[in-house]
Amino acid sequence: MSANSYFLDELIAEQKRGVSLGIASLCSAHPMVLEAAMRHARKNGTPVLVEATCNQVNQFGGYTGMTPQKFVDFVSGIAKDNGVEANQVYLGGDHLGPNVWQHEMAKSAMQKSVQLVQAYVKAGFTKLHLDASMKLGDDDPQSPLPVEVSASRAAELAQAGEAAWQACCRGPAPRYIIGTEVPVPGGAQEHESGVELTSPADVKETIELTRRAFVKRGLEEAWERVVAVVVQPGVEFGDDFVLEYKPDAAIPLVKFIETEPNLVYEAHSTDYQTRQALGQMVRDHFAILKVGPALTFAFREAVFALASIESELQTQIRPMQRSQLLEVMDDVMVNLPEYWSKYYGGNEYDLRFARKFSLSDRVRYYWPDARIQEALGKLMKNLNEIQIPYSLLSQYAPQQYERIREGLLENTPQAMLMDRIEDVLRIYSEACTPTTVHR
Repeated sequence: MSANSYFLDELIAEQKRGVSLGIASLCSAHPMVLEAAMRHARKNGTPVLVEATCNQVNQFGGYTGMTPQKFVDFVSGIAKDNGVEANQVYLGGDHLGPNVWQHEMAKSAMQKSVQLVQAYVKAGFTKLHLDASMKLGDDDPQSPLPVEVSASRAAELAQAGEAAWQACCRGPAPRYIIGTEVPVPGGAQEHESGVELTSPADVKETIELTRRAFVKRGLEEAWERVVAVVVQPGVEFGDDFVLEYKPDAAIPLVKFIETEPNLVYEAHSTDYQTRQALGQMVRDHFAILKVGPALTFAFREAVFALASIESELQTQIRPMQRSQLLEVMDDVMVNLPEYWSKYYGGNEYDLRFARKFSLSDRVRYYWPDARIQEALGKLMKNLNEIQIPYSLLSQYAPQQYERIREGLLENTPQAMLMDRIEDVLRIYSEACTPTTVHR
């Protein structure tokens, strides 16, 4: 993939030639996740696609406190610090639309959505997922929202994006993602034993109605830059489950998209799928694989491993000097339950377990907390001042232990954290590496 081409165009061209080229879309604002992604991209010479969601980053700051421009500056700084060229990094906006303001009346929610899209484009985002599929306020009588209405609103958002791009002309023209069958951001809130795949008829209707809505607004040129459609391929995850991709069930979807000359699928909630499943998804034209919680889950695993190592070092680290990270983290989460309470259920033991180990990884919202950051800093300082014994590395971080013994990784807590996140990135890279599709 050439660095000076817009990667989505090349990806689609390769897919239509029968080459299973894909890309992982990294939905995370965690600095260590992004640093690991940049290091991985630098070593492999591959593009890195970073996405921000509407509730995470918006014109009012979102839950990260970042506007689109601040997020661009944040990601660009991490890329520069890790030796990644600017033209190797692509930025996407996910669920751009009225999701954040869905309880407001339609006029107000859509006005803010237009401003949201304009802010993303002006900041330099070039991949825009337009999602206006939700019922708004009391003046939308139906739920779910009719496809015609969501398509019309998506076209309104595209028009805003086009106007913003023409006004600033920064970088490539926006590429758009459409689609109304979008899994819940961050994973399901209840245990699910299965989900219904999108039917080809519904995909066809979404594409046709959205195309008409674009044409009605004079957006024929913009429609040529609609590159993917979001569907439900049968994958999902939640607090305590993962729904695996089943290729046979997806055959009708696969055959349908092969009739569309300029479109591929974007798959959401691909976290925790096996490497075999992810590779098959790319071969089945789910060429954009969204992943987020699995990356911070890997970071959490590595931090917990380091905390376990710290607790075992009775003689090297005195009790009063230990970080107590796990205790601090749980105390913070118990006292600030807003980010996890509606996702987790059960008795006190169940809740305590979920706060630590849930696949939904709601703990990812708490890493910026000052108390947790202080404890994490103390943990890293403690382990940087000693040589971590091989026996503990083998016990708590066996993959990193092997790489340390082979001379591929430094025996430092920072290197272990980065490498554990890269374990996930390697799986996605392998799945997205081009191979010829044989059917």
